[in-house]
Amino acid sequence: MFSYRHAFHAGNHADVLKHAILVQILDYFNQKDAPYWVIDTHAGAGLYALNGEWAGQSGEVTEGLDRVLGQPQPPLLVERYLRAVQDFNPDGMANLYPGSPCLALHAMRPQDRLRLFELHPTEGQVLEDTLRRQVKASPRQVAVARSDGFTGLNRLLPPPPRRGLIVIDPSYEDKHDYRSVMQALRSGLQRFAQGCFIVWYPLIQRVQAHEMVRSMEHLPGAPWLNASLTVHKPSADGLGMHGSGIFVVNPPWTLEAELRTALPWLKTALAQDDQARFNLSTSQDPRPTKFGPGSSTDRPGKPHPGSSRASGKGPQKRSPSRK
Repeated sequence: MFSYRHAFHAGNHADVLKHAILVQILDYFNQKDAPYWVIDTHAGAGLYALNGEWAGQSGEVTEGLDRVLGQPQPPLLVERYLRAVQDFNPDGMANLYPGSPCLALHAMRPQDRLRLFELHPTEGQVLEDTLRRQVKASPRQVAVARSDGFTGLNRLLPPPPRRGLIVIDPSYEDKHDYRSVMQALRSGLQRFAQGCFIVWYPLIQRVQAHEMVRSMEHLPGAPWLNASLTVHKPSADGLGMHGSGIFVVNPPWTLEAELRTALPWLKTALAQDDQARFNLSTSQDPRPTKFGPGSSTDRPGKPHPGSSRASGKGPQKRSPSRK
């Protein structure tokens, strides 16, 4: 569907969660000299002007990145993400927000490769212009396909170096996206069983969203991690997104520990009401770690590092820094 433009949502709470996890995984990949590929099935425009027509009109960044910037002592997972965003804003004004393609390219080494899909005709053109003119990406390292990432993914798997990160991040405006995600994930794992797959999903009151998560949790064989963050109570009319989640197949072994520290912090920073909470579960222990209203610990009898409750203060906004 060509009505969706991610610029309206750039820097929102879902982007904070998704991109903080993405940057952590890329940092982990970089600890080995061996090259890797990053494949993004729904790349978007790549870089977004937060003071521009679309992002400025929606103002969703004030419920995401702005709140995180206004909080003290971010955990490592968040700090690493904020440093990457800051590198795109050397003037300190935070007017540009990097999407997944730019964050990936920022982390990658010369020996690594980035392969992007974007079906939206305007977004695809903006993405190519951004990579060529603003980011100065090498055509040898980056390739953009103006086609459907769901169907194009199989052509690239397995990647030649046998190391890879696959990002599956549709808008879910089309309800068929839920089925397409599962098909892409299953076929992708058949071709590249050792690959790291990231699936972003919205927390909405739609049965397909809940069924997709349950289906991913029952994928045979591969280890997984599922992290979700609710920022406000669901709306009475059943519309809108009250949070989002990230499902990672073959996650880095360091990711769970970092999320156990980061999710309580993010929950406090991004909460819009007293119904904010997070969940964290893995294939080794599918019982979710929960932290929300009325809970004294995240898991009875098993507290974990970083799970201490913050003071009763709500989220604090930073002073406006953008023009």
